[in-house]
Amino acid sequence: MKKVKMMSEGAAVKEITADMIKELRARTGVGMGKCKEALVKAEGDLEKAIDVLRKAGMASAAKKEGRETKEGLILCSEDKTHMVIAEANAETDFVVQNERFKGFLEDCVAQALVSKPKSLAEFNQEPYSKDKSITVDQYRNLVIQALGENIQLRRLEIVEKHPNSSYGIYSHMGGKLVVVVEIDGSTDEEAAAKDIAMHIAAESPEYLSVDQVPQEAIAREEEIARSQVEGKPANIVDKIVAGKIKAYTDQVCLLGQKYVKDTSMTVAQYLESCAKKAGKTLSVKNFWRWKVGQ
Repeated sequence: MKKVKMMSEGAAVKEITADMIKELRARTGVGMGKCKEALVKAEGDLEKAIDVLRKAGMASAAKKEGRETKEGLILCSEDKTHMVIAEANAETDFVVQNERFKGFLEDCVAQALVSKPKSLAEFNQEPYSKDKSITVDQYRNLVIQALGENIQLRRLEIVEKHPNSSYGIYSHMGGKLVVVVEIDGSTDEEAAAKDIAMHIAAESPEYLSVDQVPQEAIAREEEIARSQVEGKPANIVDKIVAGKIKAYTDQVCLLGQKYVKDTSMTVAQYLESCAKKAGKTLSVKNFWRWKVGQ
């Protein structure tokens, strides 16, 4: 596909490349020709091009999740007081599936669960627990020499468990996607937490609840909604716009989403049913959704 050059007055030439068009198509599901037109209209700005398509009613939603650029695995482990989530990357999936690579990630998670480092940089400089003559980062370099690929410990998070919470862990695609859910109000709701974690893996919510959605995101949705109802009677425009904003927040907020295992209820209603059975007040306090390369 040819590159399209465009020039706005007083601005440098901006090229619309085939890769840009393909990425817009992947994120919106709209045909290549319309994606190209939208990018030209948006002067090469991908997010503005998405808005152009949505205002035209051609893209119902825009996935913010970018394409994966690295191979890797994510691992989560826990003890009574803490959890550790970590991601390690390599150049090819062939190396990722190697037992030496998996052992490196397992060793890192096991050590971090004990040492509880304040940062990844601090953890990399810790003495390696199985050979204190080297650091964790030096251990990583030994694995690089053994496997012949660049290997990175990309991210690491220590989660402190709360005494009246339940935690559910769901690992999908062989460790390419890991979700952790914290339910506050009981230590006996691990099964419900895992069910919600499975839902999050499938539906990819961006926020927990409506109050967490940034006002600029709401304003953007309102602008798009109003552009779609131009010309309608003024007395119904506000109702239509409010409905569209609610549909948006239900889509991006965990508690408003239809529960994947029973779409007759929302995730919030599923949690209410669990609370009723347990005779306790339950709430989703937090969730972590990690995907390789994000």
